[in-house]
Amino acid sequence: MRKIRERQGRKNRQLHDGWTPTLSGFLVVAALIAAGVWYAMNGDLVRPGTEELEPALIPLLALGALLLHGFTIVRPNEALVLTFFGSYVGTVKASGFQWVIPLTARQRVSLRVNNFNTKTIKVNDARGNPIEIGAVIVWRVADAASAVLNVNDYRNFVEVQGETAVRALATRFPYDSDEGVESLRGSTDQISDELSAELQERLEVAGVLVMEARLSHLAYAPEIASAMLRRQQAEAVVRARQIITENAVEIVDNALRSLERSGVLALAGPEKARLVSNLLVALVSETAAQPVLDLG
Repeated sequence: MRKIRERQGRKNRQLHDGWTPTLSGFLVVAALIAAGVWYAMNGDLVRPGTEELEPALIPLLALGALLLHGFTIVRPNEALVLTFFGSYVGTVKASGFQWVIPLTARQRVSLRVNNFNTKTIKVNDARGNPIEIGAVIVWRVADAASAVLNVNDYRNFVEVQGETAVRALATRFPYDSDEGVESLRGSTDQISDELSAELQERLEVAGVLVMEARLSHLAYAPEIASAMLRRQQAEAVVRARQIITENAVEIVDNALRSLERSGVLALAGPEKARLVSNLLVALVSETAAQPVLDLG
């Protein structure tokens, strides 16, 4: 397939690429009025002695009607893709009252920013867990000629490629992972960048610019959601207990060093072990510690 790129400008002098004259419509109207006034003052509109039009006037009227077909209005943030008897001749982006080549086919393309939410799809993540995922994509047409002439329906193309990119992204990353490993839930910025880059590559042929792409929905599939919730809770408890134990050991060590330096207590091996055990129980226990007095 031959990819078509956009051409703009008042006049493209490279004839093998086409010639795209675009003039102000007001300028052409003024020229037509001036030509009509000049002909009315210097030429005969009807044949002398008859009421018939001068034969030379008929081609001029036909030419004027042909030139009138070239007038068009371009709204802000809109482009006109021009084809002349099947050949692409250029794109008009200058807003206002314009005049282009007569007899050209013109297709309007909005250059405004668009956004859409992909469908929530079910897919397996990098670990094989079924998840539900969806994304919001912000995009606009940057190359109107590519959007019209390279793909059949650029809006549908964006939607289909958006869902395909989200599905491909989900299979490359796990839903959740340990610290330091990118995951769909924990690395939102990196995932957004990955999704934007992949979408931009897929939509390049359609002349579409991806401005932003972010996940809008992410969850485990219903059939494993409860099991995964219990797993996450268990992992959170393990991490919390690990932090508590590490800090408790450090506190006990500092306490023993302080007691030994001050000379308040001179503990033998068994007594030190019992004190360490009691301190750790008091610091790590989830319930209030009960003091035990050694009377023997």
